[in-house]
Amino acid sequence: MSERFIGTWKLVSFEMWSGDQVTYPWGKDAVGCLMYNDEGYMSAALMASNRRRFSSMDRMKVTTEEILAAADTYIAYCGKYEVSKDKVTHIPEVSFIPNWVGEKLERSYKFEGDELILSTPPEMSGGKQVSSYLRWKRIC
Repeated sequence: MSERFIGTWKLVSFEMWSGDQVTYPWGKDAVGCLMYNDEGYMSAALMASNRRRFSSMDRMKVTTEEILAAADTYIAYCGKYEVSKDKVTHIPEVSFIPNWVGEKLERSYKFEGDELILSTPPEMSGGKQVSSYLRWKRIC
């Protein structure tokens, strides 16, 4: 089953659902890359497409406000993954969100043609219970 995951995927859409209300936390044009290899490792990076550039190329001269704004529209992690009948579990070894390191991040999945749809179980975000739906298109 895991061979269907292997490859590189480009983000098509990132939606958050709360009841019947949908939001696009980083806009309808969010971008991302998801990779799975045949040795059981994965990597994911997602961000808003219209992020402001830092005022300096020297990261030690960037303001706290710039860093906070960038952090608010970006997520990345990598580590091992496991596939079961209807779930893929990501186990980050490196993560922008420190609490995710070593945790088992379970996602439901389904394939539609050359697309992979991942969904999270309900979780708290901004004080609301939400589920995230991420649609990925295979690019190689």
